[in-house]
Amino acid sequence: MNKLINKQRELILAFESSCDETSVAVIENGHRILSNIIATQIKSHQRFGGVVPEVASRHHVEQVLNCTKLAMAEAEVDYEDLTAVAVTYGPGLVGSLLIGICAAKAISFAHHLPLIPVNHLAGHIYAAQLITPLSYPFMALVVSGGHTELVLVNEPNEYQLLGETRDDAAGEAYDKIGRVLGITYPAGKEVDALAHQGQDTFNFPRAMLDEDNLDFSFSGLKSAFINTVHHADQLGETLDRKDLAASFQASVSDVLVGKTMRALAEHPVKQLVVAGGVAANQGLREKLTATLAIEQPAIELIIPPLRLCGDNAAMIGAAASVQLATKAPFADLSLNAVPSLDLV
Repeated sequence: MNKLINKQRELILAFESSCDETSVAVIENGHRILSNIIATQIKSHQRFGGVVPEVASRHHVEQVLNCTKLAMAEAEVDYEDLTAVAVTYGPGLVGSLLIGICAAKAISFAHHLPLIPVNHLAGHIYAAQLITPLSYPFMALVVSGGHTELVLVNEPNEYQLLGETRDDAAGEAYDKIGRVLGITYPAGKEVDALAHQGQDTFNFPRAMLDEDNLDFSFSGLKSAFINTVHHADQLGETLDRKDLAASFQASVSDVLVGKTMRALAEHPVKQLVVAGGVAANQGLREKLTATLAIEQPAIELIIPPLRLCGDNAAMIGAAASVQLATKAPFADLSLNAVPSLDLV
């Protein structure tokens, strides 16, 4: 533990294996990426139309050691150079999480390094720290395949949940309507591309947009989309896929941006961080940028580059550095996966 006092150069070896990406990174001083190795499993899951937990776990077992070797080599560091080891312990798929946890615990034990347990959602939020310094308090819109949340980050590692989805997450809805459009998993990128070629002609519902809260709901939108397509099929009609995608995306973007603007009006901040896989969506980026410029021009919009929007270990290292600075408790070798872990 004396390494935390003696080292001026903080080096964190981080592991992320919450779903179908095996990733290992080395982060210096909380903001510099020395390496960020990511082994994707997309092709293995495409034929199933989504992530199969058992398949994902097996791939993590096969990839985690090699990813660790590559991350250490690319960063040009040895284990004795490290300050700590960090790992995602939830939320996520239990089998997948356990692979990363076991690897991190083994290195922590073998090299007498502190073990930092990191919430996956905190990792997504602190990916922004790898781009620019953060000013507290700041707002975070977390949008991914499993989560849609508005979070006020009052102080380092202190979170206040303002709103969350009551059913489907935004990314989950993209994948589900993608199947109806004949798009293979993951569907978000192709739906986004189609949407930019079409028009919002179907006027799908903007669920909960006018309600007096900051929660979200995308289940009704998904059902409206599917029912529209099925009804047309029964009548023998062919609907324009581009217009369907554009109409779906317009609804999602209107709700996400509308709720975010309301949150910003109620909780003044200087920065808005957009985090998670859906942060890569160009339609959402464009809508947020344009709306902020009109309604909240003084707020800095921070959206990580595409390589840091999806699951990756660099973001886990960044969040771990914040926990280290705030003296959050370390984990011991009893650390276990918490698949339904909440941020707050």
